[in-house]
Amino acid sequence: MRFWCSTLETPWSWEFRAYPGIWAAMLLLAVPYVLAVRRRNANVGAAPDAKRKAALFFGGMFFLWLATDWPLGLLGASYLASAHMLQFMLYTMAAAPLMLLGTPEWMARRIVGRLRIYRLISKLSKPVVAGLTYNAILLFTHSPFAIDNFRTNQFGSFAMDVLWLLSGIILWLPIISPLPEGTKTPNPAKMAYLFLAAGIVPAIPAGFMTFADLPLYSIYELAPRVHGMSAATDQQLAGLVMKLGGIPVVWGTMLVLMVRWMGQDRKPPTPPERGPGLAEQSRV
Repeated sequence: MRFWCSTLETPWSWEFRAYPGIWAAMLLLAVPYVLAVRRRNANVGAAPDAKRKAALFFGGMFFLWLATDWPLGLLGASYLASAHMLQFMLYTMAAAPLMLLGTPEWMARRIVGRLRIYRLISKLSKPVVAGLTYNAILLFTHSPFAIDNFRTNQFGSFAMDVLWLLSGIILWLPIISPLPEGTKTPNPAKMAYLFLAAGIVPAIPAGFMTFADLPLYSIYELAPRVHGMSAATDQQLAGLVMKLGGIPVVWGTMLVLMVRWMGQDRKPPTPPERGPGLAEQSRV
């Protein structure tokens, strides 16, 4: 029995395959979260938004499990470049932002403090650093070298999945960091950052996959075909998923940021504090 999805050479079938390593990884994320929240509620009391935070976190966990486990995880690791790309989109556009939104500030500070990575998180919360890091991971993990070497074994496939989740967290840190000081960038700059980092730059490798004359990845070119889909069609579909898959999330977030920005502009200015009047000054 394998613990993580990786390349198989057998023909694809819908026969269920168990991957206990994936289930253990989900538990290692979910159980500490639940225990920490219960301990916090017992000592301090439940926060007003505790249930909403938990729902968001476990919503992210659901998408993380969906992208990693059978059948999508196995399809992406062994058979279809399009399934591989769908995994990436679920990691970065669903699992990562929802898990960030579901992490309370006190929990984030505890994790950052224990790992001693506050300076690193502060740097990664800057849009330029986050955008460059995210796209560097994106380009590397979608290069023929990385895919044809990482996906061939369980440890490499596990490392790629971890990199994808981390890249998604880094992408969204400047927008929805649990630490308020990490989201001080003005809303117009956030919109520009998200448009460039998650909209423009990923379109470059997506274009290569969509318009390439030959398959780029040996694993998916030589894999047994799934329902007769050719390697060329599969790769073109993967390019379209990368180019279009994040549009609803990216543009939806930009719309929310724009509404907030406009709402801030409409707020009446705070009147200045009035000093003592002339009559009072003459008495002094």
